[in-house]
Amino acid sequence: MSSKSVTRSQQQHKVFIASSDDSKICVVMVGLPARGKSLIAGKAMRYLAWVGIPARVFNVGSYRRHNTPQPQATFFDPHNAEGERMRRAAAEAAMSDMLAWFQAGKGVVAILDATNSTKQRRAWIHEQCAAADIETLFVESICDDEDLIMNNILEVKTTSPDYKGQDPELAALDFRKRIVNYEKAYETIDNGEKSYTYVKLINVGSTVIINQIKDYLSSRLVYYIQNLHIKPRSIWLSRHGESEYNLTGRIGGDSNISERGEAYARALPELLRKSGIPENTKIVIWTSTLKRTIQSARHLKAETGFEKLEWKALDELDSGVCDGLTYEEIAEQYPEDFAARDEDKYNYRYRGGESYRDVVIRLEPIIMELERSENVIIVTHQAVLRCIYAYFMNIPQEKSPWMEVPLHTLIKLTPRAYGTEEQRFKAGISAVSTWRGKGTSAKHQDYPENGQEHK
Repeated sequence: MSSKSVTRSQQQHKVFIASSDDSKICVVMVGLPARGKSLIAGKAMRYLAWVGIPARVFNVGSYRRHNTPQPQATFFDPHNAEGERMRRAAAEAAMSDMLAWFQAGKGVVAILDATNSTKQRRAWIHEQCAAADIETLFVESICDDEDLIMNNILEVKTTSPDYKGQDPELAALDFRKRIVNYEKAYETIDNGEKSYTYVKLINVGSTVIINQIKDYLSSRLVYYIQNLHIKPRSIWLSRHGESEYNLTGRIGGDSNISERGEAYARALPELLRKSGIPENTKIVIWTSTLKRTIQSARHLKAETGFEKLEWKALDELDSGVCDGLTYEEIAEQYPEDFAARDEDKYNYRYRGGESYRDVVIRLEPIIMELERSENVIIVTHQAVLRCIYAYFMNIPQEKSPWMEVPLHTLIKLTPRAYGTEEQRFKAGISAVSTWRGKGTSAKHQDYPENGQEHK
């Protein structure tokens, strides 16, 4: 197979990009503080990058912090003329940089992350964008669920740069006062703005109102956004236990787990508990349909009683004619393919098999379901976990196929307003290495850092 050949996934990707070439979209976040706007903005940017759409978040608060790094709540009082002037200047600076970014051809979607809480401010944004031939998509997050608002306040007081180093309780008190000040002037999107393209998410998406969606990219963004929620949750990722194919250095297949893989399967329930699970938390277990993941999760299911689902979309990357071969055998039998995969591992497709881009395409419904869900543990395969991990951690496409995802390690991801928190828990059970660095010999190698003992 020539490295120049165009796969079906690449064709689909080109259709998506082509449909976006003439479109420039500014996603305008709208809502009171503690309504999950920054969380939604960050997720939307990571999703777009994951599917190959250049995007960037312009956070007005970051611009404002240049002059007022840790302002008190009175700064946000609508009757504070100096505070209003400085907040307006921050919005104008963010808008100027965004327009320059679009003009330089650096992206397709910009996300303007701020409260944008008045009709006057939204009209100004709409006019500025229209003059530059940029479409606007307003995304308003509305929430009156006090428990959820309190969770978001707790989140902000510990992660927002506005409260770095401050006493958490004083920070929470000040943040509540800030919300009250915004409430004095807040105007929700209503019929007076019915000419705008917008989506309103009410109480974590329990009700969604969509207005004037006109193009493919906007509709795809709205479909993604309406699947989001801002409830606190974690996602655990684990490869299957070491398999018989792992022991012989073979890729693909549907082999059983090894003796050490079985030891990991038995250790997994306790490893999950050690990772920290809030009391009465329900977790759903997801596996692929292949034996090594089902075997690895069976003790987890038996000991916890959690619901378990098998997903065909979580099956390992299809290695086509190379299924069951070692890297040495692939290099010997298909030397051009081996070299082409090293050159562009993300887009390279095995003969009769898949590329990493193909895997991302089939994982998109999984990501949508993940965003609708709360706490999930996924037991699956190296390539699949690389793609899922890259989505949550905003890893560039070209780097994701080379990431270290060691065996017998549980990864806990916790989405936050300003990024995703990651923790790794090792089972202390030896396993072979299945990692091979770019441009190296056709052999598995030790992990580059903090590797397990490999025997």
